Amino acid sequence: MEFLLQDGNLLFTTALALMLMIAVMEGVMTLIGVGISDLLDNLLPDFDLNADMPDSAGGGLTRLLGWLRFGEVPALILLVTFLVGFGITGLLVQMFAESLLGFLLPAWLVAIPVFMLALPQVRAVGNLLRRFAVGDETEAVDRNSFIGRVAVITVGEATAGSPAEARFRDEFGTTHYVMVEPDAEEIFGQGEQVLLVEERGAHFRVIRPTSRHLTDNK
Repeated sequence: MEFLLQDGNLLFTTALALMLMIAVMEGVMTLIGVGISDLLDNLLPDFDLNADMPDSAGGGLTRLLGWLRFGEVPALILLVTFLVGFGITGLLVQMFAESLLGFLLPAWLVAIPVFMLALPQVRAVGNLLRRFAVGDETEAVDRNSFIGRVAVITVGEATAGSPAEARFRDEFGTTHYVMVEPDAEEIFGQGEQVLLVEERGAHFRVIRPTSRHLTDNK
């Protein structure tokens, strides 16, 4: 306890304490029929990537939230994961610093690198939970029905011979993830919209959609 309550560790200890408070509140509110998770998901907007999004701070934030799987995994789980990752990683760094240097580093000095280390942990948990949530949805339906859909590149850059991950939602609101690859020398970057035109094994061939295609898929 003495180690946890030292000045250099208070920021990370607070993150863990906040995580515990959220867990307790979620349990209590679930008993009365109102969950924090549902309230938080309803308050947050849908973080779909948009090909027309300007390369600005707002666009960068939306891409980051999409990378962390916001909108695909309950936001409360991602928040709790961040708090746990931030708190434990910070305490481990401080423990290592104390054993090596004999004293704790200032919290403000450790906070930024620890923050950056916590983000991949959130994404890892988001990816794991997304697989459970989505499962094998793309295999549960006829993949030929995906032809003509407009998807958004979510991970990677799609070039000839190098597919990238894309996602789209069908008319039932189900999210599907597919690997896409363009023909010729066209390149599609993260956040760009593509039209699925042909299935090629595990991948789909895509082209750049026209305004008519975008309208038809709304």
